[in-house]
Amino acid sequence: MRKIVSSWDRAAFLAVAAHHWPGGDRVLPRLSRSANHGLLWFGLAAGAALAGGRPARRAALRGAASLAVASAAVNTVGKRSVRRVRPVLDAVPAIRRLSRQPVTTSFPSGHSASAVAFATGVALENPLWGLALAPLAASVCFSRVYTGVHYPGDVLAGAVLGAGAAFAVRGVVPTRSQLAPPARPRADAPALPRGEGLVVVVNTGSGPRAVTRPDPVQGVRAALPRAEVVPYGQEGPDGGEDLGKTLEAAALRARERGGALGVSGGDGTVNAAAAVARRHGLPLAVLPGGTYNHFAYDLGIESLADACGAVESGEAVAVDMVRLRDGSGTGLGWFLNTFSIGAYPDLVRVRERWAPRTGAWPAGVLAAVHVLRTARPVSLRVDGKRRRLWMLFAGNCTYRGLGLAPVRRHDLADGVLDVRTVSGGPLARTRLLAAALAGDLKHSPVLRAARLRNLRLSGIAEGTHLAYDGEVAPAPEALTLKKENEALVVYRKLPD
Repeated sequence: MRKIVSSWDRAAFLAVAAHHWPGGDRVLPRLSRSANHGLLWFGLAAGAALAGGRPARRAALRGAASLAVASAAVNTVGKRSVRRVRPVLDAVPAIRRLSRQPVTTSFPSGHSASAVAFATGVALENPLWGLALAPLAASVCFSRVYTGVHYPGDVLAGAVLGAGAAFAVRGVVPTRSQLAPPARPRADAPALPRGEGLVVVVNTGSGPRAVTRPDPVQGVRAALPRAEVVPYGQEGPDGGEDLGKTLEAAALRARERGGALGVSGGDGTVNAAAAVARRHGLPLAVLPGGTYNHFAYDLGIESLADACGAVESGEAVAVDMVRLRDGSGTGLGWFLNTFSIGAYPDLVRVRERWAPRTGAWPAGVLAAVHVLRTARPVSLRVDGKRRRLWMLFAGNCTYRGLGLAPVRRHDLADGVLDVRTVSGGPLARTRLLAAALAGDLKHSPVLRAARLRNLRLSGIAEGTHLAYDGEVAPAPEALTLKKENEALVVYRKLPD
């Protein structure tokens, strides 16, 4: 049987070598070389990370991780277990041959494993993006036979191994669709077919500044033709009006129509809309339209279609909010995602200053480097105890992820504040970096974590800034963070 399979494999190789493929002599050898050491795929991943939003970065990371696992499997097990000799090149036209021939054994094809692993990993995060990559991955696989460096059987084995690596990575790190936020606690909200009764405020100034960016107002109107859409921002008719007033008017209109308040914009815009929706007792429909969309993504809404599906079916959940008050008890606002004081507000300010020139993601990296180099600790009392901190972070509900790199939340109504602090003692930054490099960040004495219902901060020096949901503001001398359980009803498509 083995001889029969080998005979078919060689016959298929010779058939490919003998056939003339128009345009192949110019394209396929170059494509094959571009995929050496995974450079083609890592380049695509880097481009997606720089130019895309969080979904693109997540797909790129999964694709790169799948490629790395596949490559390791090929080089440590595959090549050593079956020491198959490379094909003889006599039948392959010289114009097709690679200028530098591989020196490793032939089975399985590492290029094919990497190509299929990357494309499959991306597809597991986003099937449409994976489908778009499939022709490129298939071309790389075929190029290995076309240039004479692999038998078809080597390519098929590599492809199977690559797909297996992508699924193995998914087994260790589940995709977002596998870990949908829990449906608990379900909440009552009206079903609004085609957006009937929904009043949506669209912040046209939110989101990445891309030349080809579609008009968000027209997008909402096309998806929900019966909704009332209110543009806000420089591009809209109400560009000079206060966002709070625009949201208040929209909420009153939604109550008249017996519907709900909708918002399209970044986390700061969503934060403002959430406070108004809670005050008027309205459900909130969140349409991701910002740069980061943290709350929408943690809610399980990654696209306009996700939000529209929930609105039209009337599926909703209740989520927690956190109220901010100063030392006199005066309300300062609410937050849905995170609060911080110390180095992080400086990072936000620097990032916002550089983002128009470099893009959001590069600006975040540059801002982090700048802040780590120039930041100074802040002195304040945390629940009555004097602390010197580089940073204090408080999340609305528990964030997954170790240390100061929270990843996401799987429960938006768990009733707790996720509080993390980095002490400002001697060599704190160096010790924190060393712990991160050693993979022991969770146990670093510099980092502390707690789950609380309320948090009191006082003794804050004048000139200190705080940040919540991406917005930066001067900090009062004292303030309190208090959880409000299930304070807001939001639309979200529920699992079947």
